Amino acid sequence: MVARKSAFTGLVVASVVALACRSAEAHGIGGDAAGMLAGIAHPLSGWDHALAMIGVGLWAAQSGRVARWSLPASFLAAMAVGGVLGLAGFALPAVEIGIALSLLALGIAIVAAARPAAWLGMALVAAFAVFHGHAHGAELPAGESGALYGAGALLATAALHAAGLGLGGLATRLSGGVALRMLGGALSAAGLLLLAA
Repeated sequence: MVARKSAFTGLVVASVVALACRSAEAHGIGGDAAGMLAGIAHPLSGWDHALAMIGVGLWAAQSGRVARWSLPASFLAAMAVGGVLGLAGFALPAVEIGIALSLLALGIAIVAAARPAAWLGMALVAAFAVFHGHAHGAELPAGESGALYGAGALLATAALHAAGLGLGGLATRLSGGVALRMLGGALSAAGLLLLAA
């Protein structure tokens, strides 16, 4: 029952965020609202970003206990740091490779049902989050507020983590972890596809 509630909550949050972005595009909202909505839209507009953020939620759901909040929180904090670096024009090498490797590593962790020490899992997702955040920050639309854009990106990321947590809980409850490992395999395959591109 709890898994179904969290899956439903995660999907509702992600849907509302996606609809808000579409609505903003259709009505041409300007000013501060446009900056926030542009930030919300960015993590949702690239499948590589969206899958990685959902993957963090999946792994957190699989790991359980403290990982349910510590993995997403670590990702969000490090993504904010990466976003500031991107906004400041700091050159981070191999950003796209880092994003692809995040999918590959998260998928492998889920397939293996890896449960490392809390600090190690947090460090892994944080390292990858810097690449995702840098990509978001470096792509700030001209004339938009960096703070509002960043806040929107963090909000969308949190919604994607919540969707992953809900989906992971549901997959575990329905199949005893088999479906979750299959999702991990799909994440790894997506990472390999990006690396090969």
